[in-house]
Amino acid sequence: MALNPYFIQGTSGEQSLVQDLINEQLRMYGVECYYLPRQYATTDNVIKEVIQSDFNYSYPIEAYVENYEGYGDNTVMLSKFGIQAENELTVTISKERFENYISPLIKSLPNVELSTRPKEGDLIYFPLGDRLFEIKFVEHEKPFYQLKKNYVYTLTCQLFRPEDEILDTGIEEIDDTFDTDFNLRTLTLVAAGTTATAYAGIITSGGVNQIIVTNRGERYLTAPTVAISSSPTAGGTAVGIATLLSGLTNCDGTDIGEKVQGIYVTNPGRNYTDNPGIVILPTGDDGGVGAAASTRISDDVVGVVTISSGGSGYTTAPTVSFSSPGIGTTATAIAVVSSAGTISNVYVTHAGAGYTVAPTITIGDPYMAGTGTFIDNETVIGSSSSITAIVKTWDAVTGELVISNSTGDFVMGENITGQESGAVYQLKVEETDNTVDSYPNNLNIENAADDILDFSETNPFGTP
Repeated sequence: MALNPYFIQGTSGEQSLVQDLINEQLRMYGVECYYLPRQYATTDNVIKEVIQSDFNYSYPIEAYVENYEGYGDNTVMLSKFGIQAENELTVTISKERFENYISPLIKSLPNVELSTRPKEGDLIYFPLGDRLFEIKFVEHEKPFYQLKKNYVYTLTCQLFRPEDEILDTGIEEIDDTFDTDFNLRTLTLVAAGTTATAYAGIITSGGVNQIIVTNRGERYLTAPTVAISSSPTAGGTAVGIATLLSGLTNCDGTDIGEKVQGIYVTNPGRNYTDNPGIVILPTGDDGGVGAAASTRISDDVVGVVTISSGGSGYTTAPTVSFSSPGIGTTATAIAVVSSAGTISNVYVTHAGAGYTVAPTITIGDPYMAGTGTFIDNETVIGSSSSITAIVKTWDAVTGELVISNSTGDFVMGENITGQESGAVYQLKVEETDNTVDSYPNNLNIENAADDILDFSETNPFGTP
């Protein structure tokens, strides 16, 4: 049976009237919220999983709050992660207002997958609760085709829990909400250091270029004295310094004290014609015995190493390298770091051979470079841990770097590098702010449970 032709059941004028009335009602009784479209910054190429997304734009829109009686049922739940707030918010917005105002603006944004309607995954900022909610479902058929048209979108939202998102709308109240509602970490970075420098000459004739430990001895309390035979001429006597190896025991577990770990050349001497003799003598009433070593000489070796600048900011011994003699053996050495973070000594482990000109000595940079300025929302990475995070704020005066979206725990002493700014600083202290929820009771529950259950029993829930 055909419809009555005298009743059109909805003209464009009637539909426009209903839409205008709805828009007016929303302006009168609604709340001015903000709509934040999700921009997909990085997506997995295989399964299209979103690796990182951004919220850089926000658009005000009036919305009617459906659940003025509260956030709904079961707003707080006890999960394996502790007590969690699962607040839900249902709001109604004008279909016309979204399509005529917000949709054209979203359409012009990069990396937005859907712009014609509100999309699941986008955010709603609710100013009355100063919270961000994520859209979980969009209902576009309620009320159901009045006068053959739909006029509103009903958005079912849940409290937003960030994972890989970056939020920078430029609206302070929104951005601050994001920063304070979720886990942030504060990294304290130390000041910049400077690289140490050193130089050395060469010994053209008969210098000691290596001391080889043939017996480490035992029961040394302090580093023994190293005595090297004098040069047969007035050329100069070589000088060596010993270091000890501690924490040693016999097979039966008895302590055997410290052994000689190595003997380094601090002065190669000169004009030796044969390998000089070497004696290792205990210092005072040390009691150490048994250490022995031999020497090797060569022409054109590296002479005494002089530190011209001890640098600053060293936490570990840097590498020391010598330029190659071209034809011959390249010298090697180790650096000693003082308690003040400077290079106090450079001990030659092998003075090399074949040098015709003084070598160039290169001492590694301090572990912390300490340069540059971090940029908000850039990614930082730890040099040894490979942990990444997103920069929220950087205070160059205090050295505090506030981060979010950390993939793990950074390692104390490692360099933190900004991937865009190139800023590099060394991590001194890392602390976590308790900013997840202002009402967590997990610790209280745990303490109360400890008073109820006797964990000294093997089976606290039943008969042992």
